Amino acid sequence: HYLGGGLLNDNLWWGAIMLAYSARPPDPALVGEGWRETWLKRLAAMPFFPALWLAHQRRDDYWRHGSISEDYAAIRCPVYAIGGWADGYSNAVPRLLAGLTVPRKGLIGPWAHLYPHDGMPGPAMGFRQEAVRWWDHWLKGRATGIMDEPMLRAWMEDYRPPQTTVSHSPGRWVAEPVWPSPRIAPCRWTLAADGLAEGSAPTSRLILASPQTVGMAAGEWSGFGVPGELPADQRIEDGGSVALDSAPLAEPLAILGAPLVELEIEVDRPCALLCARLSDIAPDGAATRVSYGLLNLTHRDGHADPKPLVPGERYRVAIAMNDIAHVFASGHRLRLALSTSYWPMAWPSPLPVIAAILAGASHLDLPVRPPRAEDADLAPLPPPESAPPMPATRVRDGRFSRTVTMDLATGECCQVVRGEGGLFGEGVLRLDEIGTTLDHSLTRETRIRPDDPLSARIAIDQRYAMGRPDWPIVIETRTAMSATAETFELTGELDAYEGSVRVFSTNWRQAVPRDLV
Repeated sequence: HYLGGGLLNDNLWWGAIMLAYSARPPDPALVGEGWRETWLKRLAAMPFFPALWLAHQRRDDYWRHGSISEDYAAIRCPVYAIGGWADGYSNAVPRLLAGLTVPRKGLIGPWAHLYPHDGMPGPAMGFRQEAVRWWDHWLKGRATGIMDEPMLRAWMEDYRPPQTTVSHSPGRWVAEPVWPSPRIAPCRWTLAADGLAEGSAPTSRLILASPQTVGMAAGEWSGFGVPGELPADQRIEDGGSVALDSAPLAEPLAILGAPLVELEIEVDRPCALLCARLSDIAPDGAATRVSYGLLNLTHRDGHADPKPLVPGERYRVAIAMNDIAHVFASGHRLRLALSTSYWPMAWPSPLPVIAAILAGASHLDLPVRPPRAEDADLAPLPPPESAPPMPATRVRDGRFSRTVTMDLATGECCQVVRGEGGLFGEGVLRLDEIGTTLDHSLTRETRIRPDDPLSARIAIDQRYAMGRPDWPIVIETRTAMSATAETFELTGELDAYEGSVRVFSTNWRQAVPRDLV
Protein backbone atom coordinates (compact mmCIF):
# COMPACT_ATOMS: atom_id res chain seq x y z
CA HIS A 1 0.00 0.00 0.00
CA TYR A 2 2.96 2.34 0.63
CA LEU A 3 6.55 2.47 -0.57
CA GLY A 4 9.06 4.80 1.04
CA GLY A 5 6.15 6.64 2.64
CA GLY A 6 4.53 7.23 -0.76
CA LEU A 7 1.02 5.99 -1.51
CA LEU A 8 0.94 3.23 -4.12
CA ASN A 9 -2.01 3.07 -6.47
CA ASP A 10 -2.00 -0.65 -5.72
CA ASN A 11 -3.91 0.43 -2.59
CA LEU A 12 -7.01 1.09 -4.70
CA TRP A 13 -6.21 -1.65 -7.23
CA TRP A 14 -5.98 -4.42 -4.63
CA GLY A 15 -8.76 -2.94 -2.53
CA ALA A 16 -11.11 -3.00 -5.50
CA ILE A 17 -10.23 -6.60 -6.32
CA MET A 18 -10.80 -7.56 -2.68
CA LEU A 19 -14.28 -6.05 -2.83
CA ALA A 20 -15.21 -8.47 -5.59
CA TYR A 21 -13.44 -11.45 -4.02
CA SER A 22 -14.94 -10.85 -0.59
CA ALA A 23 -18.41 -10.38 -2.08
CA ARG A 24 -18.54 -13.93 -3.45
CA PRO A 25 -21.20 -16.13 -1.84
CA PRO A 26 -20.75 -19.48 -0.12
CA ASP A 27 -21.67 -22.41 -2.35
CA PRO A 28 -25.13 -23.84 -1.52
CA ALA A 29 -23.83 -27.28 -2.45
CA LEU A 30 -21.50 -27.00 0.55
CA VAL A 31 -23.41 -24.99 3.15
CA GLY A 32 -27.04 -25.75 2.30
CA GLU A 33 -30.10 -23.53 2.34
CA GLY A 34 -28.58 -20.89 4.61
CA TRP A 35 -26.11 -19.76 1.96
CA ARG A 36 -28.09 -16.68 0.92
CA GLU A 37 -28.56 -15.40 4.47
CA THR A 38 -24.83 -15.86 5.14
CA TRP A 39 -23.96 -14.07 1.91
CA LEU A 40 -26.18 -11.07 2.55
CA LYS A 41 -24.93 -10.76 6.10
CA ARG A 42 -21.34 -10.70 4.89
CA LEU A 43 -22.11 -8.16 2.17
CA ALA A 44 -23.74 -5.83 4.70
CA ALA A 45 -20.69 -5.97 6.98
CA MET A 46 -17.98 -5.64 4.33
CA PRO A 47 -15.57 -2.70 4.79
CA PHE A 48 -14.42 -0.37 2.02
CA PHE A 49 -10.89 -1.75 1.90
CA PRO A 50 -9.08 1.11 0.07
CA ALA A 51 -10.29 3.70 2.60
CA LEU A 52 -9.47 1.39 5.51
CA TRP A 53 -5.82 1.18 4.45
CA LEU A 54 -5.64 4.81 3.37
CA ALA A 55 -6.58 5.89 6.89
CA HIS A 56 -3.11 4.73 8.02
CA GLN A 57 -0.59 6.77 6.01
CA ARG A 58 2.24 6.40 8.51
CA ARG A 59 3.73 3.37 10.24
CA ASP A 60 1.35 3.14 13.20
CA ASP A 61 0.10 0.25 15.32
CA TYR A 62 -2.19 -0.88 12.48
CA TRP A 63 0.86 -1.89 10.43
CA ARG A 64 3.24 -2.74 13.26
CA HIS A 65 1.04 -5.41 14.85
CA GLY A 66 1.68 -7.85 11.99
CA SER A 67 5.24 -6.91 11.08
CA ILE A 68 8.00 -9.42 11.68
CA SER A 69 10.57 -6.61 11.79
CA GLU A 70 9.12 -5.37 15.07
CA ASP A 71 10.60 -8.41 16.87
CA TYR A 72 12.70 -10.79 14.79
CA ALA A 73 13.49 -12.75 17.96
CA ALA A 74 9.85 -13.80 18.19
CA ILE A 75 10.48 -16.15 15.24
CA ARG A 76 11.89 -19.33 16.77
CA CYS A 77 11.45 -21.85 13.94
CA PRO A 78 13.78 -22.33 10.95
CA VAL A 79 12.82 -20.16 7.96
CA TYR A 80 13.24 -20.63 4.21
CA ALA A 81 12.30 -17.34 2.49
CA ILE A 82 11.67 -17.49 -1.27
CA GLY A 83 10.87 -14.67 -3.67
CA GLY A 84 11.44 -13.19 -7.11
CA TRP A 85 13.06 -9.99 -8.39
CA ALA A 86 9.94 -9.07 -10.40
CA ASP A 87 7.70 -9.54 -7.34
CA GLY A 88 6.77 -6.56 -5.16
CA TYR A 89 7.83 -8.46 -2.02
CA SER A 90 11.35 -9.64 -2.89
CA ASN A 91 13.01 -7.22 -0.43
CA ALA A 92 11.63 -9.34 2.40
CA VAL A 93 14.06 -12.16 1.64
CA PRO A 94 17.36 -10.35 2.38
CA ARG A 95 15.71 -8.51 5.28
CA LEU A 96 14.66 -11.79 6.88
CA LEU A 97 18.12 -13.30 6.41
CA ALA A 98 19.69 -10.23 8.02
CA GLY A 99 17.21 -9.90 10.89
CA LEU A 100 16.51 -13.46 11.98
CA THR A 101 18.81 -15.46 14.24
CA VAL A 102 17.25 -18.90 13.66
CA PRO A 103 18.55 -21.31 10.98
CA ARG A 104 17.53 -19.73 7.69
CA LYS A 105 17.93 -19.78 3.94
CA GLY A 106 16.92 -17.50 1.09
CA LEU A 107 16.20 -18.10 -2.58
CA ILE A 108 15.48 -15.28 -5.06
CA GLY A 109 14.75 -16.05 -8.68
CA PRO A 110 13.83 -13.75 -11.57
CA TRP A 111 10.14 -14.42 -11.05
CA ALA A 112 7.06 -12.28 -10.63
CA HIS A 113 4.39 -12.91 -7.97
CA LEU A 114 4.16 -16.64 -8.73
CA TYR A 115 5.26 -19.93 -7.24
CA PRO A 116 8.75 -20.80 -8.51
CA HIS A 117 7.55 -23.85 -10.48
CA ASP A 118 5.36 -21.43 -12.49
CA GLY A 119 8.10 -18.79 -12.45
CA MET A 120 7.90 -16.01 -15.04
CA PRO A 121 10.23 -14.69 -16.25
CA GLY A 122 12.04 -18.03 -16.29
CA PRO A 123 13.90 -20.09 -15.53
CA ALA A 124 11.35 -21.75 -13.27
CA MET A 125 12.45 -24.37 -10.73
CA GLY A 126 11.07 -27.27 -8.71
CA PHE A 127 9.62 -25.56 -5.66
CA ARG A 128 7.89 -28.74 -4.49
CA GLN A 129 11.10 -30.76 -4.42
CA GLU A 130 13.00 -27.95 -2.65
CA ALA A 131 10.23 -27.56 -0.04
CA VAL A 132 10.22 -31.31 0.63
CA ARG A 133 14.00 -31.24 1.12
CA TRP A 134 13.53 -28.46 3.70
CA TRP A 135 10.71 -30.17 5.57
CA ASP A 136 12.37 -33.58 5.46
CA HIS A 137 15.43 -32.07 7.14
CA TRP A 138 13.60 -30.13 9.87
CA LEU A 139 10.49 -32.24 10.44
CA LYS A 140 11.78 -35.75 9.80
CA GLY A 141 15.49 -35.44 10.57
CA ARG A 142 16.52 -36.75 7.17
CA ALA A 143 19.94 -35.95 5.73
CA THR A 144 18.98 -33.88 2.69
CA GLY A 145 22.07 -31.65 2.73
CA ILE A 146 19.98 -28.51 2.49
CA MET A 147 21.65 -26.79 5.45
CA ASP A 148 25.11 -27.52 4.05
CA GLU A 149 24.38 -25.15 1.18
CA PRO A 150 24.93 -21.35 1.13
CA MET A 151 22.46 -19.20 3.03
CA LEU A 152 21.41 -17.20 -0.04
CA ARG A 153 21.03 -18.29 -3.64
CA ALA A 154 20.00 -15.59 -6.12
CA TRP A 155 19.52 -15.18 -9.85
CA MET A 156 22.21 -12.81 -11.14
CA GLU A 157 20.61 -11.06 -14.10
CA ASP A 158 22.54 -10.15 -17.22
CA TYR A 159 21.59 -7.25 -19.47
CA ARG A 160 18.50 -7.64 -21.63
CA PRO A 161 16.96 -5.00 -23.88
CA PRO A 162 14.14 -3.01 -22.24
CA GLN A 163 11.10 -5.15 -22.99
CA THR A 164 7.79 -5.04 -21.12
CA THR A 165 7.14 -8.75 -21.72
CA VAL A 166 9.94 -11.22 -20.94
CA SER A 167 9.62 -15.00 -20.84
CA HIS A 168 13.20 -15.75 -19.79
CA SER A 169 15.71 -13.70 -17.80
CA PRO A 170 19.31 -14.11 -18.98
CA GLY A 171 21.73 -14.79 -16.15
CA ARG A 172 22.96 -17.44 -13.75
CA TRP A 173 22.58 -18.61 -10.17
CA VAL A 174 25.03 -17.25 -7.59
CA ALA A 175 25.28 -17.82 -3.85
CA GLU A 176 26.55 -16.23 -0.66
CA PRO A 177 27.46 -18.38 2.37
CA VAL A 178 25.98 -15.80 4.77
CA TRP A 179 23.83 -12.70 4.47
CA PRO A 180 24.62 -9.87 4.79
CA SER A 181 27.76 -10.92 2.94
CA PRO A 182 31.10 -9.54 4.15
CA ARG A 183 32.32 -9.95 0.55
CA ILE A 184 29.98 -7.25 -0.74
CA ALA A 185 31.09 -3.67 -0.22
CA PRO A 186 29.63 -0.36 -1.43
CA CYS A 187 31.24 1.26 -4.43
CA ARG A 188 30.63 5.01 -4.41
CA TRP A 189 29.75 7.13 -7.42
CA THR A 190 29.55 10.87 -6.87
CA LEU A 191 26.79 12.88 -8.48
CA ALA A 192 28.46 15.47 -10.68
CA ALA A 193 27.10 18.20 -12.92
CA ASP A 194 27.91 16.12 -16.01
CA GLY A 195 27.22 12.58 -14.78
CA LEU A 196 28.39 9.98 -12.27
CA ALA A 197 32.01 10.32 -11.18
CA GLU A 198 34.08 7.56 -9.56
CA GLY A 199 35.97 10.13 -7.49
CA SER A 200 35.08 13.48 -6.03
CA ALA A 201 33.28 16.19 -8.01
CA PRO A 202 32.91 19.97 -7.69
CA THR A 203 29.85 21.29 -5.89
CA SER A 204 27.02 22.42 -8.15
CA ARG A 205 23.22 22.58 -8.12
CA LEU A 206 21.06 20.23 -10.19
CA ILE A 207 17.51 21.59 -10.62
CA LEU A 208 14.76 18.99 -10.78
CA ALA A 209 11.09 19.64 -11.63
CA SER A 210 9.47 16.65 -13.27
CA PRO A 211 6.25 16.56 -15.25
CA GLN A 212 3.59 14.62 -13.33
CA THR A 213 3.53 12.11 -16.20
CA VAL A 214 7.00 10.73 -15.42
CA GLY A 215 6.39 7.09 -14.49
CA MET A 216 4.24 5.98 -17.42
CA ALA A 217 7.01 3.53 -18.41
CA ALA A 218 7.48 2.17 -14.87
CA GLY A 219 5.50 -1.04 -15.26
CA GLU A 220 3.67 -2.61 -12.34
CA TRP A 221 4.78 -2.34 -8.72
CA SER A 222 4.43 -6.13 -8.49
CA GLY A 223 4.42 -8.35 -11.56
CA PHE A 224 2.21 -11.37 -12.10
CA GLY A 225 4.00 -12.85 -15.10
CA VAL A 226 1.59 -11.38 -17.65
CA PRO A 227 2.22 -9.34 -20.81
CA GLY A 228 3.31 -5.73 -20.68
CA GLU A 229 3.93 -5.40 -16.93
CA LEU A 230 7.70 -4.85 -16.85
CA PRO A 231 9.29 -1.38 -17.22
CA ALA A 232 9.69 -0.06 -20.74
CA ASP A 233 12.72 1.75 -22.18
CA GLN A 234 13.60 4.34 -19.53
CA ARG A 235 14.49 6.97 -22.11
CA ILE A 236 10.74 7.66 -22.07
CA GLU A 237 11.14 8.82 -18.45
CA ASP A 238 14.63 10.28 -18.48
CA GLY A 239 13.68 13.45 -20.35
CA GLY A 240 11.58 14.53 -17.37
CA SER A 241 14.26 13.61 -14.85
CA VAL A 242 17.77 14.57 -13.84
CA ALA A 243 19.66 11.72 -15.55
CA LEU A 244 23.34 11.19 -14.74
CA ASP A 245 25.49 8.69 -16.63
CA SER A 246 28.81 7.09 -15.83
CA ALA A 247 31.57 6.64 -18.36
CA PRO A 248 31.42 3.31 -20.24
CA LEU A 249 32.54 0.52 -17.93
CA ALA A 250 35.97 -0.92 -18.64
CA GLU A 251 34.97 -4.28 -17.18
CA PRO A 252 31.78 -5.97 -15.97
CA LEU A 253 30.29 -4.72 -12.70
CA ALA A 254 28.11 -7.12 -10.67
CA ILE A 255 25.88 -5.92 -7.83
CA LEU A 256 23.87 -7.87 -5.26
CA GLY A 257 21.83 -6.00 -2.67
CA ALA A 258 20.13 -2.63 -2.36
CA PRO A 259 21.61 0.37 -4.21
CA LEU A 260 21.53 3.47 -2.00
CA VAL A 261 21.32 7.14 -2.98
CA GLU A 262 22.25 9.84 -0.48
CA LEU A 263 21.36 13.36 -1.48
CA GLU A 264 21.85 16.90 -0.24
CA ILE A 265 18.55 18.42 -1.34
CA GLU A 266 16.35 21.49 -1.06
CA VAL A 267 12.70 21.71 -2.14
CA ASP A 268 10.18 24.52 -2.46
CA ARG A 269 7.21 22.70 -0.89
CA PRO A 270 6.46 21.21 2.53
CA CYS A 271 5.61 17.85 0.94
CA ALA A 272 7.57 16.20 -1.88
CA LEU A 273 8.04 12.75 -3.43
CA LEU A 274 11.34 11.66 -4.92
CA CYS A 275 12.02 8.66 -7.15
CA ALA A 276 15.50 7.27 -7.86
CA ARG A 277 16.05 4.85 -10.76
CA LEU A 278 19.16 2.85 -11.65
CA SER A 279 19.37 1.82 -15.30
CA ASP A 280 21.72 -0.21 -17.47
CA ILE A 281 22.54 1.78 -20.62
CA ALA A 282 23.57 -0.28 -23.65
CA PRO A 283 25.99 1.10 -26.24
CA ASP A 284 23.01 1.86 -28.53
CA GLY A 285 21.43 4.03 -25.81
CA ALA A 286 18.63 1.63 -24.76
CA ALA A 287 17.90 2.02 -21.03
CA THR A 288 16.83 -1.00 -18.97
CA ARG A 289 15.69 -0.22 -15.43
CA VAL A 290 17.61 -2.34 -12.92
CA SER A 291 16.14 -1.03 -9.67
CA TYR A 292 14.33 1.95 -8.21
CA GLY A 293 13.26 3.46 -4.90
CA LEU A 294 10.74 6.02 -3.68
CA LEU A 295 10.88 8.39 -0.73
CA ASN A 296 8.23 10.72 0.52
CA LEU A 297 10.63 13.35 1.86
CA THR A 298 8.40 14.07 4.85
CA HIS A 299 9.36 10.50 5.91
CA ARG A 300 13.08 11.25 5.69
CA ASP A 301 13.61 10.41 9.39
CA GLY A 302 11.28 7.42 9.49
CA HIS A 303 7.75 6.35 8.61
CA ALA A 304 6.23 6.61 12.09
CA ASP A 305 6.51 10.37 12.57
CA PRO A 306 6.71 12.29 9.28
CA LYS A 307 7.54 15.99 9.37
CA PRO A 308 6.87 18.67 6.77
CA LEU A 309 9.79 20.12 4.89
CA VAL A 310 10.87 23.72 5.28
CA PRO A 311 11.08 25.22 1.79
CA GLY A 312 14.63 26.27 0.99
CA GLU A 313 16.19 24.36 3.88
CA ARG A 314 18.83 21.78 3.00
CA TYR A 315 18.33 18.15 4.03
CA ARG A 316 20.39 15.00 3.74
CA VAL A 317 18.18 12.09 2.72
CA ALA A 318 18.76 8.47 1.78
CA ILE A 319 16.75 6.46 -0.74
CA ALA A 320 17.20 2.70 -0.62
CA MET A 321 16.33 1.07 -3.92
CA ASN A 322 14.91 -2.43 -4.24
CA ASP A 323 17.38 -5.28 -3.75
CA ILE A 324 18.60 -6.73 -7.02
CA ALA A 325 21.34 -8.91 -8.55
CA HIS A 326 22.58 -7.59 -11.89
CA VAL A 327 25.69 -7.51 -14.06
CA PHE A 328 26.49 -4.33 -15.99
CA ALA A 329 28.51 -5.47 -19.01
CA SER A 330 31.73 -3.82 -20.09
CA GLY A 331 31.04 -0.96 -22.47
CA HIS A 332 27.69 -0.27 -20.78
CA ARG A 333 27.03 2.78 -18.62
CA LEU A 334 25.25 3.28 -15.31
CA ARG A 335 22.47 5.83 -15.19
CA LEU A 336 20.96 7.35 -12.06
CA ALA A 337 17.74 9.20 -12.83
CA LEU A 338 15.90 11.32 -10.25
CA SER A 339 12.33 12.59 -10.58
CA THR A 340 9.75 14.33 -8.40
CA SER A 341 6.92 12.14 -9.68
CA TYR A 342 6.32 8.47 -10.48
CA TRP A 343 2.74 8.21 -11.72
CA PRO A 344 0.75 5.98 -11.93
CA MET A 345 2.73 3.80 -9.53
CA ALA A 346 2.60 6.37 -6.71
CA TRP A 347 0.22 9.21 -5.89
CA PRO A 348 1.76 12.65 -6.56
CA SER A 349 2.53 15.31 -3.97
CA PRO A 350 -0.20 17.94 -3.50
CA LEU A 351 1.69 20.69 -5.38
CA PRO A 352 4.30 20.72 -8.17
CA VAL A 353 7.79 20.48 -6.69
CA ILE A 354 11.06 22.10 -7.68
CA ALA A 355 14.07 20.46 -6.04
CA ALA A 356 17.73 21.46 -5.99
CA ILE A 357 20.22 18.62 -5.53
CA LEU A 358 23.74 19.45 -4.47
CA ALA A 359 26.09 17.59 -6.81
CA GLY A 360 29.49 16.86 -5.37
CA ALA A 361 27.90 16.30 -1.92
CA SER A 362 25.51 13.58 -3.10
CA HIS A 363 26.37 10.03 -4.10
CA LEU A 364 25.20 6.61 -5.24
CA ASP A 365 26.46 3.50 -3.42
CA LEU A 366 26.29 0.23 -5.34
CA PRO A 367 26.63 -3.13 -3.52
CA VAL A 368 29.43 -4.58 -5.65
CA ARG A 369 29.81 -8.35 -5.55
CA PRO A 370 33.22 -9.77 -6.47
CA PRO A 371 33.32 -13.06 -8.40
CA ARG A 372 32.97 -16.26 -6.38
CA ALA A 373 34.58 -19.33 -7.93
CA GLU A 374 32.27 -21.67 -6.01
CA ASP A 375 29.27 -20.41 -8.00
CA ALA A 376 30.33 -22.68 -10.85
CA ASP A 377 29.92 -25.70 -8.58
CA LEU A 378 26.41 -24.93 -7.29
CA ALA A 379 24.17 -27.97 -7.44
CA PRO A 380 21.48 -27.49 -10.08
CA LEU A 381 18.03 -26.67 -8.82
CA PRO A 382 15.38 -29.30 -9.59
CA PRO A 383 13.19 -28.84 -12.67
CA PRO A 384 9.62 -27.50 -12.35
CA GLU A 385 7.17 -30.12 -11.18
CA SER A 386 3.57 -29.93 -10.03
CA ALA A 387 0.43 -31.96 -9.58
CA PRO A 388 -1.89 -32.50 -12.56
CA PRO A 389 -3.89 -29.35 -13.30
CA MET A 390 -7.40 -29.05 -11.96
CA PRO A 391 -9.84 -30.29 -14.63
CA ALA A 392 -11.26 -27.18 -16.28
CA THR A 393 -12.84 -26.22 -19.59
CA ARG A 394 -12.19 -22.89 -21.28
CA VAL A 395 -15.68 -21.63 -22.03
CA ARG A 396 -14.50 -18.45 -23.72
CA ASP A 397 -11.13 -16.92 -24.53
CA GLY A 398 -10.05 -13.84 -22.63
CA ARG A 399 -8.33 -10.66 -23.70
CA PHE A 400 -5.77 -8.49 -22.00
CA SER A 401 -4.35 -5.09 -22.95
CA ARG A 402 -2.27 -2.20 -21.61
CA THR A 403 -2.25 1.14 -23.37
CA VAL A 404 -0.96 4.65 -22.74
CA THR A 405 -2.38 7.61 -24.65
CA MET A 406 -1.65 11.33 -24.60
CA ASP A 407 -4.14 14.09 -25.35
CA LEU A 408 -2.03 16.53 -27.35
CA ALA A 409 -4.49 19.36 -26.65
CA THR A 410 -4.26 19.13 -22.83
CA GLY A 411 -1.17 16.99 -22.27
CA GLU A 412 -3.24 14.55 -20.20
CA CYS A 413 -1.85 11.02 -20.17
CA CYS A 414 -4.17 8.08 -19.70
CA GLN A 415 -3.12 4.51 -18.94
CA VAL A 416 -5.68 1.74 -19.31
CA VAL A 417 -5.18 -1.86 -18.16
CA ARG A 418 -8.01 -4.14 -19.20
CA GLY A 419 -8.58 -7.85 -18.57
CA GLU A 420 -11.65 -9.54 -20.02
CA GLY A 421 -12.76 -13.05 -19.13
CA GLY A 422 -10.13 -13.20 -16.41
CA LEU A 423 -8.26 -10.65 -14.33
CA PHE A 424 -5.29 -11.02 -16.69
CA GLY A 425 -7.21 -12.32 -19.69
CA GLU A 426 -6.95 -16.00 -18.71
CA GLY A 427 -10.35 -16.75 -20.21
CA VAL A 428 -13.68 -17.87 -18.75
CA LEU A 429 -13.20 -21.25 -17.08
CA ARG A 430 -15.58 -23.94 -15.89
CA LEU A 431 -14.31 -26.07 -13.01
CA ASP A 432 -15.38 -29.44 -14.37
CA GLU A 433 -15.56 -31.36 -11.08
CA ILE A 434 -18.16 -29.00 -9.60
CA GLY A 435 -19.60 -27.44 -12.77
CA THR A 436 -18.89 -23.89 -11.61
CA THR A 437 -17.97 -21.18 -14.14
CA LEU A 438 -15.73 -18.21 -13.25
CA ASP A 439 -15.62 -15.00 -15.30
CA HIS A 440 -13.75 -11.92 -14.01
CA SER A 441 -13.26 -8.72 -16.02
CA LEU A 442 -11.61 -5.51 -14.81
CA THR A 443 -10.65 -2.16 -16.29
CA ARG A 444 -8.23 0.17 -14.50
CA GLU A 445 -7.86 3.69 -15.85
CA THR A 446 -5.42 6.30 -14.54
CA ARG A 447 -5.21 9.92 -15.73
CA ILE A 448 -3.02 12.91 -15.00
CA ARG A 449 -1.89 16.16 -16.63
CA PRO A 450 1.81 17.02 -16.68
CA ASP A 451 1.41 20.35 -14.88
CA ASP A 452 -1.16 19.52 -12.20
CA PRO A 453 -0.80 16.82 -9.53
CA LEU A 454 -4.40 17.43 -8.44
CA SER A 455 -5.57 16.22 -11.85
CA ALA A 456 -4.64 12.65 -10.86
CA ARG A 457 -7.54 10.22 -11.21
CA ILE A 458 -7.86 6.46 -10.96
CA ALA A 459 -11.01 4.44 -11.67
CA ILE A 460 -11.50 0.68 -11.52
CA ASP A 461 -14.61 -1.10 -12.84
CA GLN A 462 -15.05 -4.83 -12.56
CA ARG A 463 -17.58 -7.58 -13.10
CA TYR A 464 -17.26 -10.98 -11.43
CA ALA A 465 -19.67 -13.69 -12.63
CA MET A 466 -19.69 -17.15 -11.13
CA GLY A 467 -21.99 -20.08 -10.57
CA ARG A 468 -23.96 -22.77 -12.31
CA PRO A 469 -27.16 -22.72 -14.44
CA ASP A 470 -29.28 -23.07 -11.27
CA TRP A 471 -27.08 -20.69 -9.24
CA PRO A 472 -26.03 -17.62 -11.32
CA ILE A 473 -24.17 -14.91 -9.38
CA VAL A 474 -22.87 -11.55 -10.63
CA ILE A 475 -20.92 -8.97 -8.60
CA GLU A 476 -20.19 -5.52 -10.01
CA THR A 477 -17.96 -2.90 -8.40
CA ARG A 478 -16.95 0.63 -9.34
CA THR A 479 -14.24 2.43 -7.38
CA ALA A 480 -12.52 5.75 -7.98
CA MET A 481 -10.08 8.09 -6.32
CA SER A 482 -8.98 11.69 -6.72
CA ALA A 483 -7.51 14.25 -4.33
CA THR A 484 -7.51 17.84 -3.27
CA ALA A 485 -4.52 19.43 -1.55
CA GLU A 486 -6.04 18.44 1.81
CA THR A 487 -7.94 15.17 1.26
CA PHE A 488 -8.12 11.96 -0.72
CA GLU A 489 -11.59 11.50 -2.21
CA LEU A 490 -12.73 7.89 -2.60
CA THR A 491 -15.97 6.51 -3.98
CA GLY A 492 -17.17 2.96 -4.34
CA GLU A 493 -20.22 1.05 -5.43
CA LEU A 494 -21.06 -2.63 -5.14
CA ASP A 495 -24.04 -4.47 -6.60
CA ALA A 496 -24.73 -8.19 -6.22
CA TYR A 497 -27.14 -10.14 -8.39
CA GLU A 498 -28.71 -13.55 -8.19
CA GLY A 499 -29.72 -14.17 -11.76
CA SER A 500 -31.20 -10.93 -13.07
CA VAL A 501 -32.36 -9.80 -9.62
CA ARG A 502 -30.22 -7.34 -7.70
CA VAL A 503 -30.20 -8.64 -4.14
CA PHE A 504 -27.76 -6.17 -2.60
CA SER A 505 -26.47 -2.68 -3.32
CA THR A 506 -24.24 -0.33 -1.37
CA ASN A 507 -21.98 2.62 -1.98
CA TRP A 508 -19.24 4.45 -0.17
CA ARG A 509 -18.04 8.04 -0.31
CA GLN A 510 -15.14 8.92 1.97
CA ALA A 511 -12.80 11.88 2.28
CA VAL A 512 -9.58 10.84 4.00
CA PRO A 513 -7.28 13.66 5.17
CA ARG A 514 -3.84 13.68 3.57
CA ASP A 515 -1.21 13.00 6.22
CA LEU A 516 1.87 14.57 4.61
CA VAL A 517 1.41 12.32 1.56
